[in-house]
Amino acid sequence: MNFTAKDVAALREKTGCGMMDCKKALTEAEGNMDKAIDLLREKGLAASVKKAGRIAAEGVAYAAVSDCGKVAVVVEVNAETDFVAKNAEFQAFVKVCADTIIHQNPADVEALLQCKAEGSELTVDALLKEKILTIGENIKVRRFDRFEGVVTSYVHAGGRIGVIVKFETSDEIAANDAFKTCAHNVAMQIAALNPEYLDEASVPAERVEKEKEILKQQLAEDEKNKNKPANVLENIVKGRIAKFFKEICLVDQAYVQDGSMSVKQYVDGVAKELGGEIKIAGFTRFEKGEGLEKREDNFAEEIASMVK
Repeated sequence: MNFTAKDVAALREKTGCGMMDCKKALTEAEGNMDKAIDLLREKGLAASVKKAGRIAAEGVAYAAVSDCGKVAVVVEVNAETDFVAKNAEFQAFVKVCADTIIHQNPADVEALLQCKAEGSELTVDALLKEKILTIGENIKVRRFDRFEGVVTSYVHAGGRIGVIVKFETSDEIAANDAFKTCAHNVAMQIAALNPEYLDEASVPAERVEKEKEILKQQLAEDEKNKNKPANVLENIVKGRIAKFFKEICLVDQAYVQDGSMSVKQYVDGVAKELGGEIKIAGFTRFEKGEGLEKREDNFAEEIASMVK
């Protein structure tokens, strides 16, 4: 044997793999530490394929702004359990993904996986497979978005929701603390009320027409409306469409901290105080696991299978 128990412990410390796996890898590598690490990574590739079919709908939605303050990213990385989502090693991997997106601006998730991970000699894909091996769960980088310019970010409830927002304003206003507070409040608004669109112009025409058809059908089925003229019914639809916009469009929503004004009115008020203009140019909101199949654990069955 060309290695000692200390070598096995050192390999375990470096990779996080089990003692027996480390011993087998060192045996196969004839005591060569680097080769043993490579062998465990190769096994990690096999492990990731094996685990790929498992449901991963937990995890985090993480948002951050670059050190220069000019780039914001939001990324969702999924794991199988909430327990692993709170794991420091998992969270560190998520931050590496965010840093890589900030600095290398990949086009999509596939491109991100091929990037060299920030602070590592490995690609993001290789690092991901390594984490699957050491953490022991299926892990997936699901999606991300990236803005450049005057930006802010917000993470709610420890990673349940991640938000980034882009603004159009002067550098002077962007550096003002009052603007930074305003930007933070807008990001929190997005997290809390989950607007679907920025403004009315952003809502697809087919979405509006579909909503109108639904409203007209509802009015037609209401006995109270049978004798009302067509123009009256049309005005009712217009009124409800206006309410619809206030629910799904960020700038038209009632500002959560002061319901007497809309978000646009709030932002315009801050801009007036600062002697310039502020426009919300875009936003992205990710909520972890939204739209994904959830894992259902049956602990009785799991314990029974372990006993067997």
